[in-house]
Amino acid sequence: MSDAPGPGAADGVAGAGTRTARIRPPVFEIGLKGYIWGAEAVRLAREADRLARELDVRVVFDPQHVDIPAVAAATADLLVFAQHMDPVAIGRGAGYVLAEALRDAGAVGTLLNHAEHRLTLADIDRSIARARETGLATMVCCDSPEEAAAVAMLGPDIVLAEPPDLIGTDRSAATEIPWFVERTVELVGRVDPSIVVMCGAGVRTPEDAARMIALGMGGTGSTSGILKADDPVATMTAMIEAVHRAWTERTDHA
Repeated sequence: MSDAPGPGAADGVAGAGTRTARIRPPVFEIGLKGYIWGAEAVRLAREADRLARELDVRVVFDPQHVDIPAVAAATADLLVFAQHMDPVAIGRGAGYVLAEALRDAGAVGTLLNHAEHRLTLADIDRSIARARETGLATMVCCDSPEEAAAVAMLGPDIVLAEPPDLIGTDRSAATEIPWFVERTVELVGRVDPSIVVMCGAGVRTPEDAARMIALGMGGTGSTSGILKADDPVATMTAMIEAVHRAWTERTDHA
């Protein structure tokens, strides 16, 4: 089995055994969940890959596990993440998702602890350790600023804070509860300022995405806002362009 990072890894993800600043902002995450798969997922991935390259935004793309090889083979700059990974070692563990298998399929990272697939803190810790051993980056979901700070102590690459009651709605945290966004940035920054802090849930428009960046986030993302849109590619393009512009404006005035 090869230890080489998958496609797209050179630009945004460092090699195995490193932790500091493995992924640089701005980041935009597109979690496919179970909305699209197969050829449709690959088509969207190719468009996301183009945007990542043209706009210098790290685009994290989470397809179904079985689609990881096809998505990785069709893209060059996309950061292909698994939707979940289990903290199991090589050997026994039927039905669990093995880190080495994800890496060799072309993934460069994994999502952990999504609101639809919660883990214990102990399993998050073990999963981050297994991912690090294998050279995979980690994006860990949290439902509060305090949980984000606790998870940050475990050393993930990205903390993604999402208020559960806003997931899948048209109510963005950046508009509804901006204190949630700012508090998450503050608390995670106290633990480890090299961790990329992101906030999603309810991001439906380019304006929602831009507000997240303006409030101090290193990135944001959208699932249903893109995948349930009349034109998913146009919606995705507008959101990633908004992230690029907002990041440029913020860093130019820093």
